[in-house]
Amino acid sequence: MENRVDLHIHTACSDGYYSPEEIVDKAKEQKLNCISITDHDTTDAIDRATEYAKKLGIEVIPGVELSSDLGDNEVHILAYFINPDNQELERYLEFFRTERVKRAERIVKKLNNLGFFVTMQDIMEKAKDSAIGRPHIAQVMLEKGFVRTYYEAFNKYIGNGCPAYEKKVHISPRSAFKIISDSGGLSFIAHPGFMKEAVLKELIEAGVDGIEVIHPSHSSQLIKFYKGIVNEYFLLESGGSDFHGGKRDDFSNFGSYFTSYSVVEAMRKRLQKNKL
Repeated sequence: MENRVDLHIHTACSDGYYSPEEIVDKAKEQKLNCISITDHDTTDAIDRATEYAKKLGIEVIPGVELSSDLGDNEVHILAYFINPDNQELERYLEFFRTERVKRAERIVKKLNNLGFFVTMQDIMEKAKDSAIGRPHIAQVMLEKGFVRTYYEAFNKYIGNGCPAYEKKVHISPRSAFKIISDSGGLSFIAHPGFMKEAVLKELIEAGVDGIEVIHPSHSSQLIKFYKGIVNEYFLLESGGSDFHGGKRDDFSNFGSYFTSYSVVEAMRKRLQKNKL
């Protein structure tokens, strides 16, 4: 039986639509043997998903997605095999979640100045206990009738360079790599197809452990290219659907973009080597 592994999934604990348990159910439906929950700036879904997945015979690798930047380039970093209970990691994640709230407040103020009556209470009610992000603001704008589609909110108002855009607080890639390493994990560049090759090279020189090779945004040519980069620089590879659900219109991606269990085994070997 083919081992199907999806190492890039978001839940309702950040900006995904489904609960950790619902994600596990969907993974079972798609015949995935192993998944990683990689929510933005939070590990809240990991324990819930792990416990529930045991009943269905699915392995859950603890993960998280951090935001970083290099010059003017935003860089997303996936972390795998982290210890969710690591106090230093949780201290950083709490800081990022607090900054998310402050950013949302600035966006709401800009939207108000543009004539859109949106409040932080609206955003908090939409996010509930999850890490607040722009998707929650977009959903509120859609439900209030300020935009016709979820994507219009981003394209016209809260997306990069738009009137109500506010930059997110980032840390340097090297700092992110150290946080991940100190918590027992491995760092990977998420969806590198969105970045320039020079940025990718600089991240490799900064000490990243691997690259996300399989991603919905990557063509077959890009996948081949990144596999070559992985081999050339002795890096690890990962892959997944970057599934969010809800208004993202990415339902067809789940179960369609996956990698093999051999990449997970390679990660474990690297972690063992790091301990020597």
